Amino acid sequence: MNSEIVESFAQMVREKGMDKDVLAGILEDIFGILMKKKYGDNVKSNIVVNMDRGDIEVYREREVVEFVTDSQYQISLEELNRIGNDDELDIGDDYSEKIALSAFGRRAINLAKQQLNQKIREIEKEIVFKEYSELIGEIVIGDIYQQRKNDIFVNHNKNELVLPRAEQIPFEKYRKGETVRAIVKEVKREKEGSVPRVIISRADNLFLQRLFELEIPEIYDGIIEIKAIAREPGERAKVSVESQDKRIDAVGACVGMKGVRIHSIVRELNNENIDVIHHSNDIKVQIQRALAPGKLKNIEINTGERIATVYADSDQAALIVGRGGVNIKLAMKLTGYHIDFIREEKPIEEYEDDYELIEFKEELGEDIYNILINNRYDTALEVLRAGKAKLLEIEGLSEEKVDEIIELMESHLKED
Repeated sequence: MNSEIVESFAQMVREKGMDKDVLAGILEDIFGILMKKKYGDNVKSNIVVNMDRGDIEVYREREVVEFVTDSQYQISLEELNRIGNDDELDIGDDYSEKIALSAFGRRAINLAKQQLNQKIREIEKEIVFKEYSELIGEIVIGDIYQQRKNDIFVNHNKNELVLPRAEQIPFEKYRKGETVRAIVKEVKREKEGSVPRVIISRADNLFLQRLFELEIPEIYDGIIEIKAIAREPGERAKVSVESQDKRIDAVGACVGMKGVRIHSIVRELNNENIDVIHHSNDIKVQIQRALAPGKLKNIEINTGERIATVYADSDQAALIVGRGGVNIKLAMKLTGYHIDFIREEKPIEEYEDDYELIEFKEELGEDIYNILINNRYDTALEVLRAGKAKLLEIEGLSEEKVDEIIELMESHLKED
């Protein structure tokens, strides 16, 4: 029965990957409890577990006395001499009696196995909790093995990690069996002793930072520092960087030759656009860089309320605000300032792009188009620079029609 028990417990070691010394300690505790159940709470016992040899030895210790008053804890010298006093023990010494495991009965041994399993499960939970608590903020790589509702379940070193909907990159497709990278964001459990729930994230700013550290050695080595990150996962991100070495261009190092470094990060993030900008302690400069590629004319700063009012030509609005407002939203996150955008109408003289008048032929109509062409107006800018008064001198153009022409030309130039 001895070898059978140890083999059963050794199998648990192999399956659970537990430390042998830990398991040996648990076995000592369990058999100590069995000894108390069999011989009383005050029994003195010694449990020796040798996992390598596959052996458990259980000893019951009793005091050698001349006259026994309690046979559970004492043995007389006369009885000891009768059964064999090989150690030549005398009164007052402790006698160690080896107890056969069969003496506990199979039911007690099965109970010991159950208790061992329970102890192992408790230790496993603590090991998982401690292991992943130490990994918070670090990247882990695992395989997707299940999808339930909005959650993705990932296998990492035989442990279950959860990628909730809120921590996923929007519109990213996840398939069973695929490998996924994410950071450990949180380790929690509903109550003491419950199975830890390990939350991982691909949407957190820290995941983007860790990818930069992996792909850009200068960041990992501390030569380039990431000062701030603003991100709309799966859509766009802005990263402000600063070089500690004047010889190294921070943005150039992050982007890499032909963009190879930043492209690898973009691919990992489901083609999320990433703007890398030079950090500045001058908030005006930082806001201007954060709102790129839009061009600003002026910036007013209210440092007390952390509000910035930016002024730009109306034709820069689309670039400054961005699709769905994402560019200006990220600029606010990156700088920590609320940004109010004031559009200013751009004088006609400052427009550089132009359109051939033939591009408006359908909207103007054949007759109006021919009138303008015949009066030597070949482009939109030529019409606008002529002005309303000049156009009203042309025969066949009413004031209402001139206003329509000017509005049409201006709208196209401002959209450009």
